[in-house]
Amino acid sequence: MDYVPNPNPMLSYTTNTTTTTGAAATTTTSSSSTSSLSPSSSQPSRYENQKRRDWNTFTQYLRNHRPPLSLTLCSGAHVLEFLRYLDQFGKTKVHNQPCPYFGIPNPPSPCPCPLRQAWGSLDALVGRLRAAYEEHGGRPETNPFGARAVRLYLREVRDYQAKARGVSYYKKRKRPENNNNNNNQNQQLQPAGTN
Repeated sequence: MDYVPNPNPMLSYTTNTTTTTGAAATTTTSSSSTSSLSPSSSQPSRYENQKRRDWNTFTQYLRNHRPPLSLTLCSGAHVLEFLRYLDQFGKTKVHNQPCPYFGIPNPPSPCPCPLRQAWGSLDALVGRLRAAYEEHGGRPETNPFGARAVRLYLREVRDYQAKARGVSYYKKRKRPENNNNNNNQNQQLQPAGTN
């Protein structure tokens, strides 16, 4: 059995087994993988691959949880636990309030503040896991990734990181078109008596 390396061995694996028997040298090859390809495309999209890896990571987290949790018993509180667990692997410097660089976008020197997951990364992760939960047979009304507590946590993380880094995460809203002005302009361009 040959081990085929995978970029992230914690999430999925592939093995190839080749056996040769008898004088006729019959060869059998089998392959095992944890991917789900859709019949319409030969390669899953980057989003689908990331969603699969995220789902595998979350289910592995549930298996390693003490006591182990089944997906049906998973709640918004367990999702929050998972998101906090992921903070230890973050790469975004988030200044604490006593830090002299709190609220400064580009601090002039290093500080001991922790590295955390960026709000945008957590938000995208929750979106992918929410979709994966429903793809794996979960009902939308019981989806722990859509729980109110998770939405509130993401909002708190966004607001705190915006203050700590001195960056605004607020989206610019598009101006609604004023239909009255467009109608008036169109009427002015039409020749008289055509209305």
